[in-house]
Amino acid sequence: MTDTPTHRLAELGHTLPAAPAPAANYVPYVISGNLLHISGQISQAADGSLIKGRLGDDVDVAAGAAAAQRCALSLIAQMQAALGDLRRVSRIVKLGCFVNSAPGFTDQPEVANGASDLMVAVFGDSGRHARSAVGVPVLPRGVAVEIDAIIEIGS
Repeated sequence: MTDTPTHRLAELGHTLPAAPAPAANYVPYVISGNLLHISGQISQAADGSLIKGRLGDDVDVAAGAAAAQRCALSLIAQMQAALGDLRRVSRIVKLGCFVNSAPGFTDQPEVANGASDLMVAVFGDSGRHARSAVGVPVLPRGVAVEIDAIIEIGS
C-alpha cells in the first residue's frame, strides 16, 4: 500500500528529522489511553539550527508559516517514535500553536496554517484538527514558533 502518511511525506519532499530530545526535565510524549500527548516542538531548520525571531518584527508571515511547518515535522517525528508506524495515527485531535509575536501582530492563524496544512496533506481528513493559535511575547531560546499536539491512536 503506497497511500500511507510516510509515502505522502515523501511525495511532498519531506524527510522527518530525528525526534528531538527534551531540553529539560520532561518527556517528549505521553500515551494515556488512546491519546498521544506530544510536548511542544520548537522551530528548527533541517540542519538542526533554531529558527528564531519575532513575527511582525524580524520574521514575516511566510517565514513564520515555514517555521510552523518545521514544528509539524518534529511532531510527526515524535508520532513515529511513540507509535512505530504513522498508520497508527487515527486523528490529529488538536494543535496548540504559540507564535513569538511583536505587539500588534495579529496573523497568528496564518502562521499556524503552516503546521495545519501539513497535517492535512499527510493524514488526509484524519489530519483535520481543533487548534489554538496564540501570540506570546517570547518563546524558549528565542524561537519563532512552538507547537504541541494531541493525537488519537488507532490499532
